[in-house]
Amino acid sequence: MKRISRNPSNLSESLHRQLNSYALAASAAGVSLLALAQPTAAKIVYTPAHVTIGYGGVGSYNLDLNRDGVPDFYIGVFSNSCTTECEALLSVTGKIEKAIKGKRNGSFWAYALRNGARIGGTQGFDGYFYALMAGYDNAFSPSIFGYWANGGKGVKNRYLGLRFPVKNNTYYAWARLRVGFSKEGGRDRVSAILTGYAYETIPNKPIIAGKTHGKDVVVEPASLGHLARGASELRAWREKEQ
Repeated sequence: MKRISRNPSNLSESLHRQLNSYALAASAAGVSLLALAQPTAAKIVYTPAHVTIGYGGVGSYNLDLNRDGVPDFYIGVFSNSCTTECEALLSVTGKIEKAIKGKRNGSFWAYALRNGARIGGTQGFDGYFYALMAGYDNAFSPSIFGYWANGGKGVKNRYLGLRFPVKNNTYYAWARLRVGFSKEGGRDRVSAILTGYAYETIPNKPIIAGKTHGKDVVVEPASLGHLARGASELRAWREKEQ
């Protein structure tokens, strides 16, 4: 039986280098100088999505919460060769410190928040640019770990708690994902499906995870990126929202 927990400090050096490089690249991208769009009739902007990240999809995804053309977060799967160690990590990277709600345990681990969780303030936002979500290691003692791993069962409709800057202001947001594990070719695989995200247009105002309806919510249509992936994915996220 695979053990579920693990000291993050034991992650392989190669994966730590990849994550650090990714975090530095994200921070070097800078903060968007474009004004945050603020619909007159809404305080929350919600965008449905259906993007597979990791096995069976893209290696990483640029999450542009306020759709200003500048990525606010990067969600990706990093892995190393199975010829030495077979290890993969699902992680999220922001552009400022304390960008992701989670808990420090050697490294910083992103919470898999439930629907209705309050995202705001400073509690839980005490990490670095990036946070680990879930992963596996088959090098010596097989293990699956992380809040999003759920003991290898994965999770459905859980939320990342996020905060991001625009000019001199800070905004709160969430991203909804499903995370799963599978075995293909004798190897463990991890993948996540981004099913939607939202941000609060008022600076420093908390947001409630999963709130997608109400007089203070505007639903944005799928972006051109979704359309480029084809009509089949567009139909898929529509079906998921029903």
